[in-house]
Order: sequence, then C-alpha cells, then structure tokens
Amino acid sequence: MPGLERLDAVVVGAGQAGLGVSHFLARAGIPHRVLERGRIGESWRSQRWDAFHMNTINAQTLMPGQRCCGAEPEGFMTHHGWVSLLEAFAATNRLPVESGTPVIEVTPEDGGYRVATPRGALLARNLVVASGGQNCPRTPALARTLQLGLRQVHTADYRNPATLPPGAVLVAGAGQSGCQIAADLLDAGRTVYLATCRVGRLPRRYRGRDVVVWMHACGIADARADELADPSSRYRGQPQIGPFRTISLQSLSARGAVLLGRLLGTEGGELRFADDLAENMRAADAASAEMKSTVDAWIARNGLEAPPPGPDPEEEVAPSLPDPPILALDPARAGISTVIWGTGFGGDFSWLRLGRVLDARGDPVHAAGVGPHPGLFYTGLPWLTARKSALVTGVAHDAPRIAALVAARCD
Repeated sequence: MPGLERLDAVVVGAGQAGLGVSHFLARAGIPHRVLERGRIGESWRSQRWDAFHMNTINAQTLMPGQRCCGAEPEGFMTHHGWVSLLEAFAATNRLPVESGTPVIEVTPEDGGYRVATPRGALLARNLVVASGGQNCPRTPALARTLQLGLRQVHTADYRNPATLPPGAVLVAGAGQSGCQIAADLLDAGRTVYLATCRVGRLPRRYRGRDVVVWMHACGIADARADELADPSSRYRGQPQIGPFRTISLQSLSARGAVLLGRLLGTEGGELRFADDLAENMRAADAASAEMKSTVDAWIARNGLEAPPPGPDPEEEVAPSLPDPPILALDPARAGISTVIWGTGFGGDFSWLRLGRVLDARGDPVHAAGVGPHPGLFYTGLPWLTARKSALVTGVAHDAPRIAALVAARCD
C-alpha cells in the first residue's frame, strides 16, 4: 500500500521484555520499531510506590549483556534505578524506541499486520507483543459495590502513607505488593488491617544465598506451567517476598497488623471476612518449607558446601492474632478510612483485532510465545515459557528465542 511504511517487525512495549527483543533484532540486522505508549519502563515509573525496591538482587537485575558493577551486588535497587538502567540499555544499543506512541489497534493486512498509532500506521511483517501481562490494575467485582464512605486505592496508585486520608487502612490481598505496602504503612505508624489470601511465601535468604539465586541454581526458575501439579496455582498471585529480608504474615502481625481472612464483601454496614486466616497462614508456611526442602535436597545431591539451615527471625516470630478471628468489622468503629486493593494486575490486549487470539480470561493464546497467526509473537508474559519468564532474569531466556523466530521469517 503506497504511503504505508513497511517494517520487518514492530515491537509493542519498551519495558525489559520489548527492549530485550529489540536488542537481539538489532544484532540480527532486522529493521524494526519499538512503540511505547509512555516512556521506557513506563509501568515501573508510574505503578510503583515511593519505597519500592526490586525483588531480585542487583547482580540479577540486568539486561542481556550487562554486568553488575556496583558496590552492592546483593543489594536491591529502586524502581528508579531500574528505569535508568533500561534507558541506558536502549541508548547504548541505539534501539529504535518511539516513546509516546500508543498502539490504537492492530489488524491483519497484506499478509502482515497494520499497526495504527496516533502518529500514523505501519505495516509489519511480524508483530511482537511485549506490552506486558502485569500492567493493568485488577480489582474484584465487590470493589464496585463497596460503599461505607471508604476511599479505594489500587497498589498501582499507592505512593506513600502521607498521601492517604488519616485513619486505619485495610489492605485487601497478601501477595508481595499487599504485604510490602502493609509494611510501609506500619513503618509510618499507621494502623493496618490485612485481609489475607492463599498465596505462598519465599524466604529472602537461606543457607547463605538469596532465594532467587537458589531458584535458578536448583532449576525452580526453569519450571514450566505444564509441569505444575496444580496448573491453576500460577493464577494465585505473586508470593510473599520482600527486598532485604523475609516478609511474613506472622512478622507483620507481630509489628501490629491485624490479620483477617479473605475479604468477602459487605453486609449490614459491616465488612465481612472468610474464616480462612489459619489456612492462609499454613499455606504460606508450607510454601516456604517446600522451597527450603528443595534447596536442601539440591545441596545434598550435588555435594555442595553451604551453611547449615538457620532460623529466620521473620518466620520464627510468634504471630499476634485476633482471638476469636474477626469475621465482621464495622469500618467506622475501627477507624478505617481507606482500602488498598492488593489484588494484582492483568494485561490489556483489546487492541489486537485479529480474531480469536485471547482466551476466556482475556490472556493471549500462544505456545511458548508463538501466537496463532503467522508472525505473531508474545514476550514478557508470566509463564511464557517458564516460571522465570515473570522475572527480570527471564529476558535473557525468552528474548533471543523470539527474536530468532522473527529473523527466520525475514530470510
């Protein structure tokens, strides 16, 4: 079509996944463009709270080809530091990123993909969707019916305790974001109620190493979704983990957080909670114990020298729990002014006007990142190929393979 710029590939999204694919496409000499709705690393910029730190150590928080040269290889950088690293990666490798260019829609055209943006349209032989599956805040249906004069904030919009109204805060959801924000609020002296859920916990360090280092050494990070005993477990949210030290329900309760079961909704002007707090705590403890057992077995099997198991104060501390469990709570009497939804993120792929490319959950249909149409690829999705696909370390695993598949169609 005259006037329509043609490219071998268009990459949608300039987070770590999109930049990783762009890097390998550039090395292969594939003409392409990276279209970014905002700025490089936009989700890291705009959907993280002020005290946020990465959950992987600095030595692992790297893009392909980068080396950790800082003074704290086992420290944890801020999200601002990570954004700066992504910007430096794009600049050093001269990646063709167009910021401020959201993709309005993608439709099939002339054997490829017509990519429409406010700046015009492109025709791409290959399309790599790297817009992410964890950047659209998700709240449960009950959030729309929750009244009671409470301010509602998703973790994506939380910045710091001072930005919230005075009063106690109910954090709904006890995955990594919910627990870390609960800790942030406790640090500021706020009264915190934490509605828990069934997610696992990871110890921060064990037997001399960081837990994510162990996950890679033991092969846990390489696990595939089809290898899980319970495949639905991949949808249960991110495990409880914090930078610097272990974060556990018992440690949060010992610091003053009031632990509750899962938030069910409201009835008669009260908040209602499930009677599952004990079960949720057991599930978190069991996940941590399983991780340690896996590490112990790997050390023994490989004859590795490692420090013996030791107590983790954050896990060993005695919990301070309501007795009996709180199943109903009047927010006015409890002084609760705010609900923070720690209920996770999803992705928005509604702009893909390519027929049936999404499943019932609204997630892309793909096989290890290969979509159902020729030249359609995905990267940066949780469990794209393995557990580590959701980690920064997954970029070096997934990006070169997707770039190679694109390059093979350009020969």
